[in-house]
Amino acid sequence: MRYFNWLFRVTLFIVLLGFAVKNDQPVTLHYFFGYEWPSSLVVVLLIFFAAGAAVGVLAMLVNVLQQRREIARLKREIRVKNKLAGIGETQQMPIQPS
Repeated sequence: MRYFNWLFRVTLFIVLLGFAVKNDQPVTLHYFFGYEWPSSLVVVLLIFFAAGAAVGVLAMLVNVLQQRREIARLKREIRVKNKLAGIGETQQMPIQPS
């Protein structure tokens, strides 16, 4: 499986490198108030891809943090129930969440 993973990475790198080499034409991005930014098409695509990935990660961050808080709350609840039931840390049968 490790070799397959490395083969996949090398193949993906070669495909993306070929894409970058084929799309090296200069482009100009026009902003407001007459600002312009001349750059390579690959650089522009990479920047917008990275910005989109960052926005996606930030959008999911709220859900991940809520889920972590919920998991911590449930673990505390299980610990309290186990303690009230008199089950110690060394016993094998703790109360499972329902």
